Amino acid sequence: MASTPILNLPPAAPPPEPPKAGIAPPPVRAARKRRSPAKILLWAVLLAATAIFIYPLLWLLSASFKPQSEVFDNRLIPQTPTVANYVEIWNAAPLALWMGNTVLVTVLAAVAVTLSSSMVAWGFSYYRFRGRNALFFLVLATMMLPGAVTLIPTFLIWNALGQVGTLTPLWAGNLFGSAFYIFLLRQFFLGLPRQIFEAARTDGANDWQLFRHFALPLCKPALIVTLLFEAQAAWTDLMRPLIYLRDSNTFTVPRGLKAMVDQFGFAGNWHWELIVTASVITTLPMIVLFFLGQRHFIEGVATTGVKG
Repeated sequence: MASTPILNLPPAAPPPEPPKAGIAPPPVRAARKRRSPAKILLWAVLLAATAIFIYPLLWLLSASFKPQSEVFDNRLIPQTPTVANYVEIWNAAPLALWMGNTVLVTVLAAVAVTLSSSMVAWGFSYYRFRGRNALFFLVLATMMLPGAVTLIPTFLIWNALGQVGTLTPLWAGNLFGSAFYIFLLRQFFLGLPRQIFEAARTDGANDWQLFRHFALPLCKPALIVTLLFEAQAAWTDLMRPLIYLRDSNTFTVPRGLKAMVDQFGFAGNWHWELIVTASVITTLPMIVLFFLGQRHFIEGVATTGVKG
């Protein structure tokens, strides 16, 4: 006699097939988050601030393509665009020579202050000696002195050395470091693990090798920040060129633009179309420089001052 099954179960389903190689499972859509009014307001404020900051640059660029009669019409799109200003400015002033002088001063000033400030900052951060903190506070105290206080003594020193009228006073002072950059780099050095340098010293590295092969590569973002800051300061500096430069062959870009403002104005007939064109040409290198170093700049600002 045949036995009757106790449970009437459905047939078992076949096992799922394994996913084929090279085929990713379908993505799961995340639910869209609702944008809060506060976030929308924040974006609106940021866009408005961006427009305010970028408008002068757009106006300058637009004015460089306008004839003299339309420079101040406040149109971002020129009514009668022209490139004659870019041709005329090269014939009206030795702009290439001025830019060459500015590049030379900028490179020497940025490299000199970066190397000298990093050496001083490394000494204040790594070595332990009596009076270290007091000496460091004395260095920081020099930042409290207005620049006008040291203008005359500095001029007398360079005049005694026979360097007035040359480019040397515009960059050679950076060989002695800068209090601001010393503070910035010191804070970065303090965030580096000291065990790295102790291990390197155990392996036989001397003081210079510790600084050259370990400290400098580890603080690359801070060094790039210092280079960018000083490059911008040297490129746009007008006060020192006004004091030390006499011959137009040694003019830098800011000093040359000041000379152009004085030259192209006669009986109220100002050639502002040439001034704004020269300003555009001399502004573009700084924009390109900051775009190239933007990643390192943000990284250096974000990590500088974080002490480990």
